[in-house]
Amino acid sequence: MTDPRLETVRDYFRRVDAKDPTLLDLFTEDVAFFFPKFGLTRGKAAMARFAERIGQEAATLTHDIDGFVFTADANRVVVEGREWGVTATGRAWPGTSSGGRFASVFEFDGPLICRMFIYVDPDFTGEDTRRVALYQGA
Repeated sequence: MTDPRLETVRDYFRRVDAKDPTLLDLFTEDVAFFFPKFGLTRGKAAMARFAERIGQEAATLTHDIDGFVFTADANRVVVEGREWGVTATGRAWPGTSSGGRFASVFEFDGPLICRMFIYVDPDFTGEDTRRVALYQGA
């Protein structure tokens, strides 16, 4: 039997990639949301602000949905995956260090997502060369 939460998570990423305005229908009104450099926030309005801001940076965004690795337990689903895209200035990404890897944690209240925390390097194009050199020992 397929876990319906996994299909909701897949649907979330399909809607993100398509810039589908119904994306927020998947969430509770008071959803808790985290993204590096954006911070921790609550509510659909805050998620809409984040979507607007990330849309200023990423002209296109694609997730390898078929390659996702899922871990599910109780009301939580964690997905590991890869993403790529093109910035608003025309630069293709991911940068070389992250390989476009990310992990997202979803928690559910019934069929709706009530918490989503995204763990990704927001330096999509690898422009933070100082830190890359520091961590890679270059």
